[in-house]
Amino acid sequence: MLYKSYFALALLLLPGAQTFAQNAVYQEKAKKDLNAYFVSYQAKQTDFSSQPRLKELRIDDKQRKVTVVPDPSFVQQELNDKQIGKIYKKVRHLLPKVYRDYDLSIVVSGLPLENYDTDFTSLSGNSLWGKIHYDGLPWVSNASRPFRITHGLYNRHLVVWASHGRYYDTKKGQWQWQRPPLFGTCEDLFTETIVLPYLIPMLENAGAVVYTPRERDLQTEEYIVDNDGINAPGYSESDGGKQWYNCPRSGFAYRLGNYVDGQNPFKDGTVRMAKTTKKGDGTYALWQPRFQKAGHYAVYVSYQTVDKSVDDAHYVVFHKGQATEVRVNQQMGGGTWVYLGTFDFGEGKSIDNCVMLTNQSKRRGVVTADAVRFGGGMGNISRGGVTSGLPRVLEGSRYFCQWAGAPYNIYSSRGGTDDYADDINSRSRMLNWLAGGSVYVPTVEGEHVPFELSLAVHSDAGYAPNGKDLVGSLAICTTNYNDGQLSSGLTRQASKMLAKDLLDNLTRDLTYKYGNWARRYLWDRNYSETRVPEVPSAILETLSHQNFPDMKLAQDPHFKFTLARSVYKTLARYVNTMHGRPTIIEPLPPKDPAVTINNRQQAHVSWVVQDDPQEPSAHPDYFVLYTAIGKGGYDNGQKVKTTSVDLDVKPGVLYRFKVTAINRGGESFPSEEIALSAQSGSQKSILVVNGFHRLSAPTVIDNNSQQGFDMRDDIGVSYGPTIGWLGYQQSFNKSRIGRESSDGLGYTDESLAGKVIAGNNLDASTAHVEAIAGAGKYNVVSCSSHAVETRRVALNDFDVVDMVLGLEKYSPDALVYDKTFTDNIQKQLTAYTKSGGKLLVSGAYVGADMTGTKEADWLSATLKVNYSGSLRTDTLQGVNGLQQNFDFYRIPNADHYAATHADILQPADGAVCAMQYNNGYSAAVAYKGNDYRSFTMAFPFECITDKNMQRRLMTGILNFLLK
Repeated sequence: MLYKSYFALALLLLPGAQTFAQNAVYQEKAKKDLNAYFVSYQAKQTDFSSQPRLKELRIDDKQRKVTVVPDPSFVQQELNDKQIGKIYKKVRHLLPKVYRDYDLSIVVSGLPLENYDTDFTSLSGNSLWGKIHYDGLPWVSNASRPFRITHGLYNRHLVVWASHGRYYDTKKGQWQWQRPPLFGTCEDLFTETIVLPYLIPMLENAGAVVYTPRERDLQTEEYIVDNDGINAPGYSESDGGKQWYNCPRSGFAYRLGNYVDGQNPFKDGTVRMAKTTKKGDGTYALWQPRFQKAGHYAVYVSYQTVDKSVDDAHYVVFHKGQATEVRVNQQMGGGTWVYLGTFDFGEGKSIDNCVMLTNQSKRRGVVTADAVRFGGGMGNISRGGVTSGLPRVLEGSRYFCQWAGAPYNIYSSRGGTDDYADDINSRSRMLNWLAGGSVYVPTVEGEHVPFELSLAVHSDAGYAPNGKDLVGSLAICTTNYNDGQLSSGLTRQASKMLAKDLLDNLTRDLTYKYGNWARRYLWDRNYSETRVPEVPSAILETLSHQNFPDMKLAQDPHFKFTLARSVYKTLARYVNTMHGRPTIIEPLPPKDPAVTINNRQQAHVSWVVQDDPQEPSAHPDYFVLYTAIGKGGYDNGQKVKTTSVDLDVKPGVLYRFKVTAINRGGESFPSEEIALSAQSGSQKSILVVNGFHRLSAPTVIDNNSQQGFDMRDDIGVSYGPTIGWLGYQQSFNKSRIGRESSDGLGYTDESLAGKVIAGNNLDASTAHVEAIAGAGKYNVVSCSSHAVETRRVALNDFDVVDMVLGLEKYSPDALVYDKTFTDNIQKQLTAYTKSGGKLLVSGAYVGADMTGTKEADWLSATLKVNYSGSLRTDTLQGVNGLQQNFDFYRIPNADHYAATHADILQPADGAVCAMQYNNGYSAAVAYKGNDYRSFTMAFPFECITDKNMQRRLMTGILNFLLK
């Protein structure tokens, strides 16, 4: 031992060893001093969610570099150039002298601290746009957002569209699709399933104003309220301190119903106007429709731009009693439909569901008021004497542009003789007309909206002869036109940069996520959608709609999210780089939410951060919790600094919650919905567990002889509603690959054309909470099943556990693993029942998803059911049980996801049949033992069509379980 000690001492006396030991001492001291600095750091007007600490210190002696990494909460403060300089000076001073002349970087969430400068004064200004920059107010902005976006796309105006749409073939005298019907869809529909539910919301969540020259709303109902009041009454005015009077310019009037070529609805009516006041004086215009059906509706306003128009017109959208304030810059974009957002409205006519424009403004001038439109509606452009007969969202751009008041030469450059060519050209011409006169398109006469980029999202033809390989993506730009310049003088090479970035990043992101993706070409060619726009533009051919290996991935909603997020990230970075600014990527949605009742009888709402391993900057700085109370709509949210919050709640009232993650780059998509209802003096507590997270493509057939989607077996589950299905695939013969005929591989009928089909809104548990709350006896809360799996919520704390399984099941071709009962959940439910718990389970695949020997044994032992097969529900007439006769959603529809298949569950030992389908098969099993009780339904409880019936049945089930 003495020999070893002397040997170690001798090593330390060597020069290299001494240096190493000294460096270790220096580094430990640096870590201690820097951590003390961050732990004690205070920022003005900032209450950190958690006090910052030193996360990591990296010292590279060879490169003479020091990297200091505080944890992400450090950048929750507002930073400017001066403050960042002070932080660097202090950090450098805290370093041991040996390191003070090293290059120093302070990095937070993968980005240098300098990139968090909110006024950008420290940036070099190296950008392609140079001095060309729009610094006015946005065309439209949500003034009720409880957060700021400084490093995303705030005040950036972009145009994005989804390829083709239904058009009228003047030679054939009929309406038709622009691309062939393949694999359940066609390009006209498929690309909208990427652009509308994913890409545009991502860009808007980053702060962008996004215009699309096709209808964006799937809502087939449409209500128009206009000051001319011809077809839809509901417009009113209040003259407070200022009077309303007629504007000298014409406006919208809905006089014709259907419109023929050349007719412009924005030339048929009048516009009202009023002088503004800073404080507001009770002068307002009100648009109040009578909604025949509750639901989500896009809201479009219209007005005229006149000499004294203000840039901050004050609109308020009232939706189910909540008020969202929207500011509109009326100095641009007059005489067309201007999208404010999509809102949830109640049925009937009420002040709780309307739009108001006040004359309150920071500027001296006027506001103008014209029609307001709610919902996407049905196509109303007549060609050849007939309309398309389909929702407007499925029609080509040509017809939307006419309905939106565009001049005739914008949507019909061929004089009404060639709608196909007009449709292709109208997308870019609409952009130029709206952007004309802005800083980005100064040489074109137009409406001054500062659009600075356009993107056309397509899918392409082409197939792999072996039926196995991917075709993949290509991107297109046009540089050889107009001497290589755009209207502003900017080089068209900017479009090539955009196209290359889109293609490179999409290939990288899809390969990262799914292991393989095919990159095709970057084409610099003469295409209308990249030649005509007077701003940087690109076409992205996402994949091949003719190649089943591509479509097998593409119809999975998870793939669509990944694809859209890649495109959003590219656009965000490209736009900011064009202005010499840094980019922060918006976060991923929070996961695993739960709401319980704490000891103070408050709602305790919690969730888990979901980081993006590809994007360190996407870490959230804080969260926004959205709350809906009773029958009211969701509020505008409240900022929450940590991953939980306690809220006071009133007894007997239903509360719904969802949460988003926020950083300087924008807002994430929302979490799944959770709900709660507390009852005064209740001695019983019930937990509703949402186990329905499945999002998937239809059933896949892919073998040596056949390929395609068997949508009659399972149509899949979309994220929210979809209108992307054309019909059912008819031809599965792989030997007919590549043939565009009725016997070609993938050929599809049109039986689903125009039909909105409900998907998973991630709110399945709420119907259960509502039904339980209707009894007025129990405290009821809900959570994600993942919160149970991670034991953040303990089953044994509750008298009853209600497992909501909806359409959950394992799909072998899905990109994400789903399962009704994971091994973890099985173990926890077994332990819960052994401790005497009461269990309610419902879902369409309770048995069908548990057919392995051990799985079937578990069903029999725990739920007391035996799976006896599945049945198609389209031939059923309903269910009877608990002295009730009722039906459930069995056919795909717009209102609620349908259980197109359901299990036959027979009672195991000691259990009884509690419900029957009308054909006599067992639809539910009840077990009442001395040890525990259970009630298992072979179809989703929340699919029961009648809400009152849901309450009656739930009351009966709970009486069985608890009495």
